[in-house]
Amino acid sequence: MPHSSRLAALLGFCLLAAPFASAASAETPTPDEPTPAYSSSIDRPSPAADEDASLPSAPQPQNAQSPAQTNGSAPNTPSSQTTPTKPEDGLSLGDLGFSTAQTQGSAQQQALLNKRTHMLKVHQTLGLITAVPMLATLITGPQAKAKGKNGQPITEPTTANLDTHIALGGLTTGLYFSTAYFAAFAPKVAGVKPKGAIRLHRDLEWVHGPGMILTPILGIMAYKQENAGEKVHGIASAHAPVAYVTTAAYCTAIVAVSWPIHLKFWR
Repeated sequence: MPHSSRLAALLGFCLLAAPFASAASAETPTPDEPTPAYSSSIDRPSPAADEDASLPSAPQPQNAQSPAQTNGSAPNTPSSQTTPTKPEDGLSLGDLGFSTAQTQGSAQQQALLNKRTHMLKVHQTLGLITAVPMLATLITGPQAKAKGKNGQPITEPTTANLDTHIALGGLTTGLYFSTAYFAAFAPKVAGVKPKGAIRLHRDLEWVHGPGMILTPILGIMAYKQENAGEKVHGIASAHAPVAYVTTAAYCTAIVAVSWPIHLKFWR
């Protein structure tokens, strides 16, 4: 039977071709399924790496040393510089021997010092001003003196020269004792002794102080003798020498405490 033999041959062919078709379908991907991309074992992530990626990174400690610090070289950063700490138990003024009364300020003592400072500044200013008419009086002295020797005509000074000399002498005397007032009545600081230039300044007071008293007195005596038509004689003749010594001592006392001199009368 040719038809049955042909059917049997076709069935046998199908049975023989079935294993090859299944193998081909396993190796060839279908269009509906994506083709997996395989990489080498180096690029394939490991399960441990996937777990590390899902966890948050640990915070870095602030005092962690960098590689440069580990090798011995400290970087020039503000964090690497340490701030020195102060000792908790420092020495107090009491530990050094000062009492509480000595370390605390006193309003009364401060007011006393302020008054003393003010009066001494006025004393210094008036002292510099007094030196001007004093020198002028010394210069005009010879012009107010009668000239002439015994047995010769005496030339009397002019009224203008005499009045000028007397006016300058009176102005000098008034300014001098006003200056001395501010020094004498300025508040004193207990336990403070003058030294150096201040001591010299005060010692010279014993020279120009009496001189400022004697000079006007001797000048008045000399003036009366001249008005009586007499030659200046006796103790009145010491008027000029006393005036020179007084002026020299006074100017030395000023230079001792005021050099270099700064004329700032507006303060």
